[in-house]
Amino acid sequence: MSGADVWRLSATALAARVRAGDLAVADAVESGWRGPAAAWEADVHAVAHTDPGARAAASSAAARDRRTAPLAGVPVLVKDNLCTTDYPTTCGSRILAGYRPPYDATVIGRLRDHGAVVIGKGNMDEFAMGSSTEFSAYGPTRNPYDLGRVPGGSSGGPAAAVAYGLCPVGLGSDTGGSVRQPAAFCGVFGLKPTYGRLSRYGLVAFGSSLDQVGIFARHAGDVAATYAALAGPDPHDATTRQTPAPDVSRWDRGVAGLTFGWPANLWREGVEPDVVEGLEIAAVALERAGARRVAFDFMPGEYAVATYYLVATAEASSNLARFDGVRYGFRHDDAPDVRALYTRTRSAGFGPEVQRRILLGTYALSAGYYDAYYLTAQRARTRIRREYEAAFARCDCMLMPASPTLPFRLGEKTDDPLAMYLSDIFTIGANLAGIPGLTVPVGLTGANGRPPLPRAVQVLGPEDAEPVLLAAGRALEVGGDTIRLGAAHDTEFAWPTKR
Repeated sequence: MSGADVWRLSATALAARVRAGDLAVADAVESGWRGPAAAWEADVHAVAHTDPGARAAASSAAARDRRTAPLAGVPVLVKDNLCTTDYPTTCGSRILAGYRPPYDATVIGRLRDHGAVVIGKGNMDEFAMGSSTEFSAYGPTRNPYDLGRVPGGSSGGPAAAVAYGLCPVGLGSDTGGSVRQPAAFCGVFGLKPTYGRLSRYGLVAFGSSLDQVGIFARHAGDVAATYAALAGPDPHDATTRQTPAPDVSRWDRGVAGLTFGWPANLWREGVEPDVVEGLEIAAVALERAGARRVAFDFMPGEYAVATYYLVATAEASSNLARFDGVRYGFRHDDAPDVRALYTRTRSAGFGPEVQRRILLGTYALSAGYYDAYYLTAQRARTRIRREYEAAFARCDCMLMPASPTLPFRLGEKTDDPLAMYLSDIFTIGANLAGIPGLTVPVGLTGANGRPPLPRAVQVLGPEDAEPVLLAAGRALEVGGDTIRLGAAHDTEFAWPTKR
């Protein structure tokens, strides 16, 4: 492989070359920018903040320990709601314009400790509230497979950057599907770990009982390597699990004897035929690899949608109360008193979707409605968790869509909040139950005169089932009709075609 093609390498292959001394850390870090990424980025707009000087400084620091670091020299784009000392952290919002945290998030520190280099901050829906990365103060991100379509959200920036080749790994956050849905729309792997396995310290909170840092990558092995580097207890975060994280070193162990649930009642209506076809392709590939399909009905997702949007907006209302123009970020310059300062700062600083969710959450928590809405949602959440437990008593994992549709067009759902919220109908249940989920791409489709678009499936498992999900993902990666088209781990990838 020529130096100009280094950007095509998987994260593990790239790190191996750096550790062997065949590739300088600085060259590894800049490989994406020296490939076609610059031309892509001008159109896709996946990056909210970057700085060549900061990248050079981080590369120099990483070079000192390159011989032993498992992610030596691996460039990583991280979502703009993860605190970083060398880049602004603005959550895609005007209200945090220019804010630089005084500390790194725990997952950022662990990336650096393992040799990876943060190359910038990815664009996102403001405060992670959205399913399309259209609700950003920096403007929308576009899908690299079709620039007229969305990359999903809210972590659309890192997902698109991994898809078009800027970096082999990205970090996002998943509150109701914000890693898995954009991974599906951009044709990459997207892991939402078990709640509490990756520290939330330094992740700007949206819904504290739902948020989880997640991982984007082009290969199952890169997801496993990144998870191994990041998972584990954190004394700064009381919600992290104190038991050892599951061992994902045998991510390629195969799926012989695995049973996967097939809740086909969930996609009998309201799901695009191309998505259903992708599910069948994945199921057949898993069966061919030795897994067994177990069909059963599962609770419809509408209950999860209603429950999620009560719990999430209530928690968002509480978490976003701290952004008031007093301590950091944007402050309105025409405020004669404290009340006016709060009101005008928040009205001008927050976008319409964030304001909508704050109002919904405040209403659900208000006197007279708390029992009827918020407490009822919490009881429903317990029921949903038990439904998943009952399902996993019958199978090792479940196969279902990551989204009911292929990537939709920019602007198609921005004026219809309910339609936008339903984009997450298949992903929010995992956040309510605290279980892991993995999006796996299963090829491209160009039906109905459309350009080739990614389609994907989602694999869900019980708590700490990451090794099972990664094994299923790897089986699809090498054995199914997937985007990777073969077993080669370095370069076999159906890159978007520049149009």
